[in-house]
Amino acid sequence: MSKVSKTQLASAMFERIECFYNPRRRHSALDYLSPADYEALHTTAEIAA
Repeated sequence: MSKVSKTQLASAMFERIECFYNPRRRHSALDYLSPADYEALHTTAEIAA
């Protein structure tokens, strides 16, 4: 098994949470849509208007 430094672990955790989990996690403040879905929905509505 390879050794992983604390910096590498922190970086990997940040990438996982901020780049994968948070954009897909549903938020009650966004009517239980993910931020990506909410943004896509409102961007499409603005373009159509």
